[in-house]
Amino acid sequence: MSSYLDTARRVIATETEGLNLLAAGLGDSFDRAVETILAARGRVVVSGMGKSGHIGRKIAATLASTGTPAQFVPPAEASHGDLGMVAEGDVAIVLSNSGETPELADIIAHTRRFNIPLIGVASREGSTLIRQSDVALILPAAPEACGKGIVPTTSTTMTLALGDALAVALMEHRRFTPEHFRTFHPGGKLGAQLSRVRDLMHEDMPLVGETTPMTEALLEISQRGYGVTGVTDAGGELVGIITDGDLRRHMDGLLDRSAAEVMTPKPRTIRPDQLAEAALSEMQSRKITCLFAVEGGQPRGILHIHDCLRAGIV
Repeated sequence: MSSYLDTARRVIATETEGLNLLAAGLGDSFDRAVETILAARGRVVVSGMGKSGHIGRKIAATLASTGTPAQFVPPAEASHGDLGMVAEGDVAIVLSNSGETPELADIIAHTRRFNIPLIGVASREGSTLIRQSDVALILPAAPEACGKGIVPTTSTTMTLALGDALAVALMEHRRFTPEHFRTFHPGGKLGAQLSRVRDLMHEDMPLVGETTPMTEALLEISQRGYGVTGVTDAGGELVGIITDGDLRRHMDGLLDRSAAEVMTPKPRTIRPDQLAEAALSEMQSRKITCLFAVEGGQPRGILHIHDCLRAGIV
């Protein structure tokens, strides 16, 4: 008997071959599917039964989170009233490996009756679903990874990858950005990683002028609680920063000096529109705890490393 590891490798190799066949077999019908979705005034309605239904839910979720309004409608529920969710202006993506799933009959008929574009995904070219579809996406003939041909494995993997391909093609056409993604996905680790500096920075910054006596600069550092203060010139531009290290280096006669005499000039800064993840990377690589957000030379806020960690950026 094969070892568990041998089985795992065989399964993955079988599904990989299926994906290679899928990629090689894509043609004009994929372009038509993307154009059909782009032309829709309403939503993409995805439907499928059983394992295809599970894959369909994921495809709908991926489309929705990448700028293409979409929802999953279970075919059994559609037959009992939820067909009202599928309206003129929508486009339907219906999944069925065999193309003959009886539970799909009502939703297919509904799309035909109301001239709703139907994109069918199946592995049999002459199946009912494919014959009824406006755009047919045919899965290549590939063995299921179970070796018996009865457990949906390779076929569901190919269907999932095809859904991802549609979502990414649509996303790229719409020039969907990380900022757009964050709008649809504000929670969780992905939302945190796509936070901008301006989302986390503090506008109430510790700042002193170049001529400010160090007695006053020390008060600013203590009161604000960041362990630093920025130093600005007469025009309000950030020209330096005073840190604990600067204080230690200038202990001799510190209180008789001005901020400009103690500061580190031309400090590291970041733009407010940059990703907070980039700010965290900069702070970690430079072994510093704060960055001033600067725009046009003017300080707009301060970001502490703890702000990034509290937001879940690691």
